[in-house]
Amino acid sequence: MRSINVTMNVTLDGVVQGPGRADEDTRGGFTHGGWGTRFQDDVMAREMGKGMSQPGDMLFGRRTWEDFITAWGRRTDDNPFTKHMNAATKYVVSTELDNADAWQNSVLLRGDATRTVAALKETPGRDLSIIGSASLVRDLHTAGLVDHYTLLVFPLTLGRG
Repeated sequence: MRSINVTMNVTLDGVVQGPGRADEDTRGGFTHGGWGTRFQDDVMAREMGKGMSQPGDMLFGRRTWEDFITAWGRRTDDNPFTKHMNAATKYVVSTELDNADAWQNSVLLRGDATRTVAALKETPGRDLSIIGSASLVRDLHTAGLVDHYTLLVFPLTLGRG
């Protein structure tokens, strides 16, 4: 059985929305996007690198997968994160997408997230990593499907997100 490992950036008050860029996720009028970038350092890179140092597959919700296509899927640099992201099999859970052709090595999982991911978890293969995808993580957590969490807690409060 595969394990599901979640890595989540979170503020002290529990915000996970839009850590990377001002325009990353403005749903609900969120204006604090990019809050995590000023805290990126060697410690954070080392923690992220731990997860990326092991071969594995990735699991995404649709919104995060679409955002990561822009952030990582079109890059061709020597950054080890870029290489890992592009080489990994990426499973995207969605009821809205018609296909997952927009990013190499992507596989669409259609239908109910907990059922499709539970079935995937039972198949032989590499462990599954989730970065972000808070809505998907919430559903998988409720269903008892997440095996390990790495929470990168940032020393700030935003009040909403």
